[in-house]
Amino acid sequence: MAAWNALFAISGLLLIALAGEAYFRLTKPFIDNSFPSTFVDGVGIIREPNSYQYYANWHDDNFVVSRANSQGFLDREPISAERAAEGCHIAFIGDSFVEARDVQIADKFHVRLEEMAAHELPHLDISTQAYGIASTGQINQIPFYDEYARRLNPKLVVLVFYFNDFSDNLTTILALGYGADPDRMPYMSVQRDEHGTLKLRPPYPEYRRFALPSLPKAWQQSAWKKLISISYIAKWLDIDIKEGWRGRIAGIRVGTGAPVEHDAQLMAWVRILAQRPCCAWFLDRWQPDGWYSTHQQFKEEHLLPVFQEALAYTAFGIEQFKRRADRDDARLIILSATNAMGTRGDPQFDRLNAIAEARGIPVISDYDYIVRQGHNHRDSRYRYDIHWSATGHQWAAEAILEWLKENQEACD
Repeated sequence: MAAWNALFAISGLLLIALAGEAYFRLTKPFIDNSFPSTFVDGVGIIREPNSYQYYANWHDDNFVVSRANSQGFLDREPISAERAAEGCHIAFIGDSFVEARDVQIADKFHVRLEEMAAHELPHLDISTQAYGIASTGQINQIPFYDEYARRLNPKLVVLVFYFNDFSDNLTTILALGYGADPDRMPYMSVQRDEHGTLKLRPPYPEYRRFALPSLPKAWQQSAWKKLISISYIAKWLDIDIKEGWRGRIAGIRVGTGAPVEHDAQLMAWVRILAQRPCCAWFLDRWQPDGWYSTHQQFKEEHLLPVFQEALAYTAFGIEQFKRRADRDDARLIILSATNAMGTRGDPQFDRLNAIAEARGIPVISDYDYIVRQGHNHRDSRYRYDIHWSATGHQWAAEAILEWLKENQEACD
């Protein structure tokens, strides 16, 4: 009898699992994220032109399929230079907030801005184009302007700045994020020469050959990891445990979504770079306790030397954009993205604003706009994702539109 009871119990569980698998396969369009990418000489890594990009944010039930345009960015096809010249063309340049792979292209802030401006500022005839690649800083994004945005002679160039850009602009910290050799980066980078002068270096085509060695990933060979790569219900359970429970189990750091094994890999690369002349100087003064901590430092009132250097690199990158805008008779502005940057009084915002003010660059605070409208800034993002939801994109578009209404001469 006990054997029959056990058999019935196992059969019941199997039926439930099969029913759950069938349900998720019917309701979830795909199981894994996929971002086909390629390397372009002089530019770095962009998305494979005309490829389909799959982004699944399972815990927010968000599944987005986007198609990269012919230039390798998640946006509509570029308009002609003749069409851009007819009105006020705006180029938006940034990282994952501009790439925005977690919303449909029609919901992205620059598209919404264009649509709203057509009704509220029709005489400006605003057109927009976005050039964004996740996990890049302003220095890495310089070729996005030089090789693509500049072709359309924009009247306005908008840099979308998020708080991780400070550390992403420092070549050595960004190298840790990619597991790349700091001297052979897959994006444009900067290093000091023997005189201490910052110099731009183009992307290195053979960067993969010099990648930092990775730790053995035995966890990837586990039966559970193999199961969640093919089973939809296992994938849902895995994400619900790790994200829905805010990382209280399964080795996930609370609130960051960063697996502990990622931090272990980071520390292994830190130890490797600490042996190199390029990097020992700042690793002697800074011992990171995890990847997320590299971005959080700019909330502090006093910066360690390595983060003071990152601030200098950020100023250098923004200065490069300012020089290009001035050369091309364009206006440069900065959009400070979402609640993580805050507004005046927040150390992160104040540091960015000081860099911008010294160069006569206006800064639009997305956070400030949201609060002034009486909204909750947390409603601009997904529950378990730092990026803008469609609502966040709408509010960002409104913040820029507000600035345009008050500065219409910028389009002259």
